[in-house]
Amino acid sequence: MGKTTGFQEWQHVPAPKREKSERLKDWREFTLPLPADEAKRQAGRCMDCGVPFCHQGCPLGNPIPEFNDAVYRGKWKEAFLALSGTHNFPEFTGRLCPAPCEAACVLSIDQDPVTIEQMEKEIIERAFAEGWVKAHPPAHRTGKRVAVVGSGPAGLAAAAQLNQAGHHVTVFERDDRPGGMLRYGIPDFKLEKSVIDRRIKLLEQEGIEFRCGVDVSREPGWRALREQYDALVLAVGAQRGKDLPVPGRELSGVVMAMDYLTHQNRVVAGLASLEPRFNAAGKRVIILGGGDTGSDCLGTALRQGAAHVMQVSYAPPPPAVRALNNPWPRWPLVFRTSSSQEEGGQREFGLVTQRLEGQDGQLKALHSVKVELTTGTDGKPALAEIPGSQTAHPVDLLVLAIGFTGTDSHTLSEELGVKLTPRGTVQVDSHFATSADGVFCAGDASRGASLVVWAFADGRETARSVDAYLSRGTSALPTRGKDCAVG
Repeated sequence: MGKTTGFQEWQHVPAPKREKSERLKDWREFTLPLPADEAKRQAGRCMDCGVPFCHQGCPLGNPIPEFNDAVYRGKWKEAFLALSGTHNFPEFTGRLCPAPCEAACVLSIDQDPVTIEQMEKEIIERAFAEGWVKAHPPAHRTGKRVAVVGSGPAGLAAAAQLNQAGHHVTVFERDDRPGGMLRYGIPDFKLEKSVIDRRIKLLEQEGIEFRCGVDVSREPGWRALREQYDALVLAVGAQRGKDLPVPGRELSGVVMAMDYLTHQNRVVAGLASLEPRFNAAGKRVIILGGGDTGSDCLGTALRQGAAHVMQVSYAPPPPAVRALNNPWPRWPLVFRTSSSQEEGGQREFGLVTQRLEGQDGQLKALHSVKVELTTGTDGKPALAEIPGSQTAHPVDLLVLAIGFTGTDSHTLSEELGVKLTPRGTVQVDSHFATSADGVFCAGDASRGASLVVWAFADGRETARSVDAYLSRGTSALPTRGKDCAVG
């Protein structure tokens, strides 16, 4: 805990942000550090709640009261050691996590929660600045070789833990640089890529090998790769986007969200020139999808200089406060405004696309109808069209950010014999083992598209199971929030 009466004395203060007019002119991160005295106060708001429900909300089981208490007492290195005991990469969740831990905070029952996500960022950045974050190669090697396919959050976490267990780890990445969705799926204004490079350098110093530009499904092939290593971890993500099955989908001017974001990230990195089909400058842009990916596309379009941007959600707007059937400590299904939505653009709710209209093969309009929430014949909530609410929206660029359907898993099934779920994800047991011997799966590839913090947690737990597989049933690697053996 922090100060006994801290939550009564100090109000929640969010991290400061750069001015909107300033940050729209570049691609740098928009969040600024908390002043040291404010960080102390925010950490001091962590109350003596008896049962810290934040642990339940955090998939990693981070020792949140402990590191907040250390920050309040000015013991920043102690806070770093506590946090790094359960989390390999706080610099990523401290920037990207939606913070289910804060939703589960006891304070959030009737007031703003304790600052947790930003505190993780403050702690790890302080640790880097002080030189506390150093490479720690394992003291001994087991002689076992593990291949990790995918260098996103799950792959990095699995690789880091397996390497610490003493196994030789090689990470295969299809893209030209490591990081997976952290590198090319997240805009620089939320995560500058130097943060990834800094961590990858440490992982390499610890002995992890990264092989980029390798599409394993093509060469060497899944079966051949499995034969070369003692164990295989699949961490290939689930970035195959949902498409829009309406008339006019074939028109020029319709792009998938991940294609749009990836291209812009490559432009910012100096690896590509901005292609006209991904350039929103001077265009009327519509983004279908009201989630985080859609908001990332909104912030990108605004920075590209779009003439007008509208972000559309097919569902009606959520309530301003928790509904009775959405009690604490569950994730609050309430109306939110992202940093990109703060910057500009128009938001629309309860709109369903009926068809797209074009001229000479180029997108010109999106035709929609308003819907409202009703009760279906089966007694479950349903959406019903509102008669006479059809509207045509002028549009030059349509970005589809309506969710993800899973991973490209057909070759996995064919070559490795892994079973798939009805959703198209890789089927795993409680230890993240697939139906193929020695093949494990972590993150979105098995869970489905989810939170970044779940990917990190799954990667760590998968590494523990792989270590146990390679070590005849036991592992010294820590489990969620603890340090005990599998057996």
